[in-house]
Amino acid sequence: MVPEINYWAVLLAMASSMVVGSIWYTPKVFGTRWASLAKVDMDRPAATATMAIVTTVIVSFVTAWVLAGAATIAWHFYEGSYLWAAIATSVILWAGFTAARFITHDAFEGRPTSLTVLNIAHELVTVLVMAIIIGVWPPAGTV
Repeated sequence: MVPEINYWAVLLAMASSMVVGSIWYTPKVFGTRWASLAKVDMDRPAATATMAIVTTVIVSFVTAWVLAGAATIAWHFYEGSYLWAAIATSVILWAGFTAARFITHDAFEGRPTSLTVLNIAHELVTVLVMAIIIGVWPPAGTV
């Protein structure tokens, strides 16, 4: 069975990840701290970020699509509110996959704990915003 997915919500959720990242990593929010911890040169030419941005768009689409499908499956299983199914699903997937993998890789790479916390917090905010968009705009015929 292929879960019902609202692709307009997925596209909007994908775009939201770019907005969240743009705000999160701006120098006045966490950008300066992140760049220092990650040893990223914030003064590099903007053209060097092109591949990273393309990658982010693709990965954000995949993340939103998987979240939308998983939220629909969870909603069918638990019933009730589609919004809460999307939010709960996003937190569970974030904790079990994103946060857990970041923590493991960063521990082996010897990255600062504060960088790991900053990055996994960003990912949590990103998937929560995606979940809210997906949750308030469920696929036709599901709710």
